Amino acid sequence: MRLKGRAAVVTGAASGIGKAIALRLAAEGAFVVVADLTETPREGGTGTVEAIRAAGGAAVFRSCDVTRADDLAAAVAAAAEPTGRLDVMVNNAAIGTDTPLHETSEADWDRVMAVNAKGVFLGCREAVRRMLGQDPLGEVRGRIVNISSQHGMIRAPNDFAYGVGKAAVVYMTRQIAGDYAADGIVCNAVAPGKVLTGKTGRAVDPEMLAYSRARTPWPRLGRPEDVANAVLFLASDEASYITGENLMVDGGWMAN
Repeated sequence: MRLKGRAAVVTGAASGIGKAIALRLAAEGAFVVVADLTETPREGGTGTVEAIRAAGGAAVFRSCDVTRADDLAAAVAAAAEPTGRLDVMVNNAAIGTDTPLHETSEADWDRVMAVNAKGVFLGCREAVRRMLGQDPLGEVRGRIVNISSQHGMIRAPNDFAYGVGKAAVVYMTRQIAGDYAADGIVCNAVAPGKVLTGKTGRAVDPEMLAYSRARTPWPRLGRPEDVANAVLFLASDEASYITGENLMVDGGWMAN
């Protein structure tokens, strides 16, 4: 129960990695706001809030388009209702286009930047505004965990806009960490490698899976729980004196 009595927002928490993060934080005692466009998991199965409550945890759903500042403000306000605090903000929502540069339309570029870059900016901004006004617990007023990617540091094959957006997440994480450390606000990122979430389509195309397996030294690809465990660590008091880091959860991808 490392997060007992704490409140968290997880964006994009209806499905995949976001769902696993929300479940993990709730299992450790956090009250979790599941912020997403829909409650329906892309991979099917039980909804996130229903699963958390069935396991004895506390969660609510808030419809949230991360490109809209008002939606993120409402999600943060919902998290703060029980205790007046936002302790953990996880900016996870992201999209891609599955296209190289020359096939990426201006509309698709704008859409990806709105979610992957602006959405993280708005989420971080709302979290910092709330955290600055609350008393520290120990040394920390609040913790932000952004979900980046190895493709924020190296190329994202045939997904140009996605990679650029994730690079922005890596930069924002470091700047926020430096700018607000003196205020007791911690900001880190988790960079997943190839994670199998149950998505269909290009994500599990045999050619893409072969590429990911060739790049990953570990003898399996990632699971959403691998990322969730890393987020939990960075969201907990165990991660002391760590800020501005981009933690790789990639099975050795970036070492290969």
